[in-house]
Parts: sequence; C-alpha cells; structure tokens
Amino acid sequence: MGRALQHARIAARLTVDEISGSTRVRVPIVHAIEQDDFTRSGGDVYARGHIRMLARAVGLDPAPLIDQFDAERGGRPAPTPAAPMFEAERIRPERRRPNWTAAMVAAIVAVVGFVGFTAFNGGDAGTKEKPVAEGPKPDRTSTRPTPPKTADPKPEPSDSAIAAAPRDKVTVKLSAIDDKSWISAKAHNGKLLFDGLLLKGDSKTFQDDEQIDLILGNAGAIELYVNGKKVEDEFQPGQVERLSYTQGDPEAG
Repeated sequence: MGRALQHARIAARLTVDEISGSTRVRVPIVHAIEQDDFTRSGGDVYARGHIRMLARAVGLDPAPLIDQFDAERGGRPAPTPAAPMFEAERIRPERRRPNWTAAMVAAIVAVVGFVGFTAFNGGDAGTKEKPVAEGPKPDRTSTRPTPPKTADPKPEPSDSAIAAAPRDKVTVKLSAIDDKSWISAKAHNGKLLFDGLLLKGDSKTFQDDEQIDLILGNAGAIELYVNGKKVEDEFQPGQVERLSYTQGDPEAG
C-alpha cells in the first residue's frame, strides 16, 4: 500500500515536500506511510485520512487502499474524537511578520510633526527680526510720467522675405486689399484648409509640405505672397483664378 503511494508520487514527478504542502500531512508522516509505517499517524482513524489525502494527491483511487488497510488491521476502526486528529496534523504556524504598515504610519507622523515644528519656529524667528530702516521716499511730484512707446509698424513683406520662409514648406499669404473675395485653399492631399469669404482688410496664411491649391473668386482684390515673395499679377476685379504653388519661387500653375 505504502509502496503504491510512493510509486504513484514518483510517476507524477512530485516530491515529498510538494505532497506535504498540498495535503498538509507532515513530511515525516508521508515518509513513514510510504514505508507502510502507520505508527506516526496517531491511530488507525488518522492513518485512513492520511491515506485518502495522499492517494488523491498522486492520482490514485483511495478506496482500494483504505480497504486494504482495514483488512490488514482487522476491520474498520471505531470513530474517535476529531480534536486529536487535528492536533496530529497540525503544522507549525508561520512566524508573525512585522507590521510594516504601522511602522510606516508612525514614521510619516513623525516627519509631518517635525516639518510643522520647524515651520512654526521659523515663522516666529521671522517675526522677531527688527525691521530694516527705510530710506526717504522719493517725491512723487518731481517725477514725470514716461510717455508710452508706440508700437513699431510692422514691415511690409518684400522680396527679401523669401529667405525667412521655411524652405521645406509652401507658405501662402492672401490679403483682401481693395474688396472682399471668396477663396478656397487645399493642401496637397486634398484636405480643405479654408473655404469662405475674405473681407476687405483681412488676411489668411496657409502652409503645406508640398503644394497648396487656391481658387480666388475675386482675384483682382487679392494681394498674394508665396514663400515670402510677392506675386506680381494682373488679375482683374471679379476674375476667378485657379492657382497652385510649391516650394521655392512662386509660380502659378
């Protein structure tokens, strides 16, 4: 019987420690049962319980093993109180681990108290310092208000502005000078950048990595700068123009 349990455990590739951990049967008792020694089990009733747990742990049917054990012991034993059984199988309790949570809370409270105490003492020390003597206040009547600086007028874009425009992008600026104009601007991938009315005095700037396509509903009213350079055109009022611009010097497509 014990040999059958041992062979089944070895076939299942389980160690005695693993069997003891899964069944809560102590290691010395497991070794003894595998040698058909049941004197360490605390009696026949406990031995039957051990056999049942060990058999299930190694994948055997416990019923034939228990029947064999009863036959060798002269029949099924009478039931005994359960308390001694639990005492025989009791495993030593684990050592109590230190309560790190309580220690951390105590440390945090100590740090907060120290910071509060330091801040309180520092505040008192600051209030005890003597005030620094102030010099005579300047006569306000002798000072004259400084006139506000006028904003420098923004320079008009010129041909030299092309050097400041990003060379790896297409930059287009539209300004409605003489009248309003409907305009449409699209990126190289067809994405619509703007589609609407540009009122007189308003400006719009568009930028793309490769190309910008424009439709001007009233081209004669529009002043156009491409990549920092003014486009010289002869568009007439009310004239519709379709234009395309890429990197470099502006060229109408």
